[in-house]
Amino acid sequence: MLTRAVIVLVAVLAAWVPLSPAFVEAHYSSTVYPRIQHALTSFSNGVPVALFDILIVVLIAWWVWRLARDIARMRGGWSGVATAVVARSAVTAALLYLVFLAFWGLNYRRVPLVEKLRYEPHQVSSARALALADETVKQLNQLYDPAHAAGWSATGIVDKTLGDAFQQVVARLGGTATIPGLPKVSLLDPYFRRAGVAGMTDPYFLETLVSSDLLPFERPSIIAHEWSHLAGIGDEGEANFVGWLACLRGAPPHQYSGWLFLYEELAGAVPASGPDAPSGKLLPGPHRDLLAVRQRLEREVNPRVSAAGWRVYDGYLKANHVEQGAGSYGEVVQLVLGVSFEENWVPVRLTP
Repeated sequence: MLTRAVIVLVAVLAAWVPLSPAFVEAHYSSTVYPRIQHALTSFSNGVPVALFDILIVVLIAWWVWRLARDIARMRGGWSGVATAVVARSAVTAALLYLVFLAFWGLNYRRVPLVEKLRYEPHQVSSARALALADETVKQLNQLYDPAHAAGWSATGIVDKTLGDAFQQVVARLGGTATIPGLPKVSLLDPYFRRAGVAGMTDPYFLETLVSSDLLPFERPSIIAHEWSHLAGIGDEGEANFVGWLACLRGAPPHQYSGWLFLYEELAGAVPASGPDAPSGKLLPGPHRDLLAVRQRLEREVNPRVSAAGWRVYDGYLKANHVEQGAGSYGEVVQLVLGVSFEENWVPVRLTP
């Protein structure tokens, strides 16, 4: 009983103890974590099914088996069974949380990208957002034909071209080499589709999970986003930013996917109609692709399931020291507008 209490106490302390971002960056994210990532992702890439699914099934089966055994023994009556279930669940949750922190979760507390790159908050304005949207439309119009002509990589493999582009971006940002995850479909896929979850990074085996209903031109940007998490980037907005940069350094299909993603992110920051509306400048090809994405979401997503899922995820992010919660996804626009770039969208790093 004492051991169980100590495990729960350690998990609670680990969740709330203040850690300096600089300390986490130097002693975990840049040193310990890369070794963990290389080992776990290399292992999980060699298994065709999602190891995260196996973990869930095993945990559920074990929990039900222990419950059945408690009921069969009936020590202390039903109150004794309830006490045993609560105690066991608390210890299991504590252990899972501690493994989560050790294998990936501490990355939520590392130094943010805005403190590593030349970021000018005054550059974030509606005028610059409109100019960026116009550039996005220009890129989509130019890339549509070559991207569709080249086609997108097959599912179930690691896209080497995108992987190489991703490694270049991570290196430019001062990160260490990352093993790209093999995109897998999870048993959670029905939930992903109904909730509008495009992808997920398994924090226990560091594998990349993606929704099965993604359209081919959506996949590169979603996969690059999840690879950003594998690189130790916890913040969703930062992962969007790094994933977008990776797509831009790839082949035309990857570039097109990246700009298509950014166009959607900019939708709420620019006029939707009128003479200045970027949507009016889109050629029929990109317009059809954007319409196809919206039709997919309308067909697959259940609004109630999506709302409930995002509320839970918002709470999860805030519990892991992400103040903006699920709203952090949209911070990619602020990063693209506020970060200074060299030619070809190469971000300018601050001098250490």
